[in-house]
Amino acid sequence: MSTERDDGPTKVNLDESEMPTQWYNVIPDLPAPPPPPLHPGTHEPIGPDDLAPLFPMGLIMQEVTGESHVDIPGGVLDVYRLWRPSPLYRARRLEAALDTPAKIFFKYEGVSPAGSHKPNTAVPQAFYNHAEGVTKLTTETGAGQWGSALAFATAQYGIECEVWQVAASYRQKPYRKTMMEIWGARVHSSPSEATEYGRSLLAEDPDHPGSLGVAISEAVATAAADPNARYSLGSVLNHVLMHQTIIGEEALLQLAKLGEAPDVIVGCTGGGSNFAGLSFPFLREKLAGRMDPTIRCIEPAACPTFTRGEYRYDFGDHGMMTPLLKMHTLGHDFIPQPIHAGGLRYHGMSPLLSHIYELGLVEALAIPQEECFAAAIQFARSEGIVPAPEPTHALAAALREAEAAKQAGEERTILTAMCGHGHLDLPAYEAYLSGALVDVDLSDDAIADAMAGVPAVG
Repeated sequence: MSTERDDGPTKVNLDESEMPTQWYNVIPDLPAPPPPPLHPGTHEPIGPDDLAPLFPMGLIMQEVTGESHVDIPGGVLDVYRLWRPSPLYRARRLEAALDTPAKIFFKYEGVSPAGSHKPNTAVPQAFYNHAEGVTKLTTETGAGQWGSALAFATAQYGIECEVWQVAASYRQKPYRKTMMEIWGARVHSSPSEATEYGRSLLAEDPDHPGSLGVAISEAVATAAADPNARYSLGSVLNHVLMHQTIIGEEALLQLAKLGEAPDVIVGCTGGGSNFAGLSFPFLREKLAGRMDPTIRCIEPAACPTFTRGEYRYDFGDHGMMTPLLKMHTLGHDFIPQPIHAGGLRYHGMSPLLSHIYELGLVEALAIPQEECFAAAIQFARSEGIVPAPEPTHALAAALREAEAAKQAGEERTILTAMCGHGHLDLPAYEAYLSGALVDVDLSDDAIADAMAGVPAVG
């Protein structure tokens, strides 16, 4: 394999002094505001007081803010500096292996203590809860990346952490549980015996695979019953997506150092936080007419909320305890197959990202997992990094773009986010290499059955 490419750095770093000190809120720059969350009983828009039992007021105000930029507190920046700014790489060896004229850049978030992008929001969430005297946070986690990040973050502020991990991932990824426990968290397989709702599901099916919707129900019920506890969410909500925009803000600065602007941005999309974190600052530049990238959400074919779901008001959890959110959904009753990209197994998509998709500002594509792992193997053998299963979807899309550039004989600058490493996901790679990992055929009937339970609202 030839590795000769044109001159220029393979890795672009920022100094600590160059780290962004504000998060970006895309809502004021959109041509229309997103639909509001609704009260599950009255179907009327909810206000800050309705969210107070679950979230601290500091985060609630960020959820509804009309400001384009929000200052990052000094106490959060101090923890961010453990790993931020994160590096931007050009995948030169992969480009050479593909024999493509395309340039492939990836923002690498696997350098965080938890090995993913998730601490970008876990740290401020723990910070704001601690500032308001909260002593315990509950949460759900799919693959365990979010649970690990929150366990790390709560350890920084001396807060108790209780995590419900989707049963399928709990069994597939045992060392995620160990990592969370190292940082002091208590971890349950969900559905669990720890909540009434979990016990009811186990009574019906002792081998229930769980889902993020089920785990959310258990975490929300526990937080609501404890006046000293609050609930913490790793994706979907506006403030979570906003915290992640430090990824894209850094990437803008790094690409500017090279005199580059992306033609195509691809990111894996489950609840939406990683994709939004990378793409929203570039979307701002696109809306302002300063660049014009194609921005594409990449989701798993086994859980295709954008490409096969409906844009409806639905519950964020299986037990119908959350507010109703206008989002692309497969139905809150949907139980996805236990694919290895556990972080992308959510029945709904971020309401804000769903709204942006409806406005036609981003595209969506679903890719099956065998193609994703094939792309990951090629990437690892070229660039040395073993990706988490989630960003393999964006890698597969990037390889498609690189091949299209080759066929067209044109240069194309591709940007993606390598949102985490796969060091604790090696059983998934073992399954792929042995031929045991196969694509999941999601039937129309399975989606229709889950959508039957979606409420008729507005």
